[in-house]
Amino acid sequence: MTDNVESVEAETGADDYTLIICEKPQAAMKIAYALAEIAPVKRNMAGVPYWEVNRDDKKFIVASAVGHLFGLVLKQKKTGRKWPVFDIEWQANTGFSRKYLNVLKKLAKKATDFIVACDYDIEGELIGFNVLRFICNKEDAKRMKFSTLTKYDLNKSYDELIEHIDFGQAYAGETRHYLDWFYGINLSRALMEAIKQAGSFRIMSIGRVQGPLLKLIVDREMKIKAFKSEPYWNISLIISNSSEQVEVDYKKNIFDETEAEKFLELQGKIGNAETTKDETKLYPFPPFDLTSLQIESYKYTGLTPAQTLAIAQKLYLQGLISYPRTSSQKLPISIGLKRILTKIEKLYPEFKKFLTRKNPIEGKKTDPAHPAIFPTGEEPKKINETEKKLYELIVKRFLACFASEAIIEQKKIKIKIDDYKFSTEGKTIKEQGWLNIYPARLQEKEVPDVNEKVKVEEVKIYEKETKPPKRYSPASLINELEKRNLGTKATRANIIETLYKRGYIIDKQIQATKIGINVALSLEKNCPMILDEKLTKKFEEEMELIRKEKSKEKMLKKEGKILNESKKVLKDIAKQFKKQEKVIGKNLAEAQQEAREEERKKNTLFTCPKCKKGQLVILRSKRGKRFAACNEYPECKTTFPLPQYGFIKVLDEKCECGLQKLQLIKKSKAPWTFCMNPIHYLSEKKEDEEKEKNKEKDIEEKEIKKTKKIKTKKEKSKK
Repeated sequence: MTDNVESVEAETGADDYTLIICEKPQAAMKIAYALAEIAPVKRNMAGVPYWEVNRDDKKFIVASAVGHLFGLVLKQKKTGRKWPVFDIEWQANTGFSRKYLNVLKKLAKKATDFIVACDYDIEGELIGFNVLRFICNKEDAKRMKFSTLTKYDLNKSYDELIEHIDFGQAYAGETRHYLDWFYGINLSRALMEAIKQAGSFRIMSIGRVQGPLLKLIVDREMKIKAFKSEPYWNISLIISNSSEQVEVDYKKNIFDETEAEKFLELQGKIGNAETTKDETKLYPFPPFDLTSLQIESYKYTGLTPAQTLAIAQKLYLQGLISYPRTSSQKLPISIGLKRILTKIEKLYPEFKKFLTRKNPIEGKKTDPAHPAIFPTGEEPKKINETEKKLYELIVKRFLACFASEAIIEQKKIKIKIDDYKFSTEGKTIKEQGWLNIYPARLQEKEVPDVNEKVKVEEVKIYEKETKPPKRYSPASLINELEKRNLGTKATRANIIETLYKRGYIIDKQIQATKIGINVALSLEKNCPMILDEKLTKKFEEEMELIRKEKSKEKMLKKEGKILNESKKVLKDIAKQFKKQEKVIGKNLAEAQQEAREEERKKNTLFTCPKCKKGQLVILRSKRGKRFAACNEYPECKTTFPLPQYGFIKVLDEKCECGLQKLQLIKKSKAPWTFCMNPIHYLSEKKEDEEKEKNKEKDIEEKEIKKTKKIKTKKEKSKK
C-alpha cells in the first residue's frame, strides 16, 4: 500500500489539480471519460481506481466513494440496557469502504480545489458533504448538478458549475440520519430488551416510518380478519328488439332476497331503450416519477419496488436513463428533448410515425433536483432480460408523452321498465394514438345500438357475497406511503423490505404475520406514540423546510430544533414504554412462541419410520440444501432427500414401501406426487423431469404446426 501511495504522490504531486468527488466508481469513470479532452489515465491505489483528466490546460483527479463512507455511532460504546441514548457522532465506516476513504484522503492532500459530483439529492449531497468536511477538511466546494451520466449532460454540468454545494440538502440529509438513528436504534433496543426480559429472543426493529407503516398494514389485516361476508344480489336483464339482443344491469346491489325476486315479474315486459354515444380523448400518462415507475413496473414486470429501484439505479449508472430518485413528472426542454428523441427514434424506428406531439404531456408533480425519469437515447449493450423489460417500459412511457391522444367511443344503453332503470356501457377505440406505444390495459366492449321499444327475454339473478378490503401489494403500499407523506421516494421500498426481513409481513399480497400483528397491537395499546403517523409527518415537513432554507445559520438552527424536539419525544416514549415493558415483552414472547409453533407445524411431515418416536421435519443445511430429518437427532439420524423448491404437502395415501406420499406444488407446473424413499425418489424425479420435457416438446410442436398453418393460409390468400 505504501508503494502505491508514493507512486500516486509522485504522479500527482508535481502539478496542482482539482479533485472531483463522485458517489460510486462507475459514475467516476463516466465523468472522467466525459470531461477528458483526450482519454483519461486510469490509476490504481490499494485496489481502488481513480482517473487523471486533462481539460482546458487544467489537471483533474476523478475519484469516488462507495456510497456513505461515514455512519452515525455512539460516542460511548458501553451503555448496557440504557435507552434512549443520543450521544452520537459521525465515524468512518469499517470494512470494504475504508480503502476508498484512505485513497480520497491521500488524493485530497495535494488538491488545490474540489468539485462534488455525487448524485444531486439529499443522500448524494450528504455523502459529498461528509467527504469534504471529514476527509478534505473543507466546508464547501463547487458542485456539478446533472440528471444523466451522458457525455452531453456531464459536460453541460461542468460548464455550468455551481459555486457552492447545496447546504439545504446536506443538512436535511444529516437531520434525517440523526432522526432515523435516534428512533431506529432506541426503539429497536427497547423491543429487543422487552422480549429478552420475557425470556425469549428475536431480532426486532421499529422506526420512525417503520412503526406507522406496520400499523397501516396491521389495521388492514384486522379489518380483513373481522370482516363478515354478507349476501347480496345483482340483477340483469336480457332484452331485445327486432334485430338486437343485449344484457343490461341494475346498478344497485340488492341486500334483500325477497326484493331481488320481485324482479322476476319483469319477465316479458316492454320497456323504452335509448343508446347514447360520446367520443372522449384519452391523453397519455405523464412521464415516470419514481413512485409511478415502481407501481407500473410491479404491474407489467412483477418486480417489487425495491427491485425496480435497484435496476433503475443500474440503468442510470450505465448512462441509459436519467436519475431515478425523482418526484418530478416534468420534461423540461433544457434536458435536450430533440436530441434524445432523435437518438431513440433510431433505436425504436417502429414508433417514430406516432410521435406527433411537439411538446410532451407532463404531470403536476415537480422536483427541484431532477426532471422526470427519461431514457438518454444511449444504446443499451450489456443488460439482461429483466433490465431490458424495465428499460423498455421507461422508453415507451417517455415516447408515449409525444404521441397523440387516443380517441375512445363510449356507448351507453339506458332502459326503463316500470320504475326500474337498467343500463350497460360499451367502449371501442377509434384511434389508438399513444396506445400504439405504451402497454396500457384498456378493455374494449362492443354493444349494439338499441333504441325505442324492447322486450325482457330473461331475468337473471346473481347471488354474491361482500368481500373484505384488499390486501396491499408492495406497489400499492408505496403509493399509500406517498399519499400520506411517510418516508421519502428513496427510502420507502427499503422500509417495506425491512418489514419482510423482520418477519412482520409475508407474501406479495401483503399479510401481517402473528409477530407483526402483535408488535403493532401491543405498541398501540401500551405505547401508541411509537406508531404516531402525525408525528412522523411533522418531522418530514420540518426537514423539507431545512432543504428549502437559503441561510446556513437558519438551517443549523432548524436542525437543532428538530433534534431537540425528537429527543424530548423519545424521552416521553421511554417513560411510557418502560412502565409497560413487562406486558409488551410478554406479548412479544407469546407471539414469538406462536410463530415458532406455526413454523414447526408447517415444516413437520409425519412420524419417523425408523425410530417411531420423532417427527420428520423439513430442514436446510448450512449451504441451504433442503432435506427431511428426524427431530430426535442425535438419537435418530434418519434423513431423506427433498425437492429444493416449491410447497410440500403430505398426502393420505402411502407408497408400497410404507412411507406416506408427498406432493410438490410449484407455480406454473403440474403437482408432482413422490415418495421420499431414496430409491423411489430418484426414479420418480427422473420420470417427472421426462414428463416435463415431453410436455415442452408437445407445446413446441403445436406452435410449429400453428405457424405452418398460418403460413399456408397466407400463401393461399396471395395466390
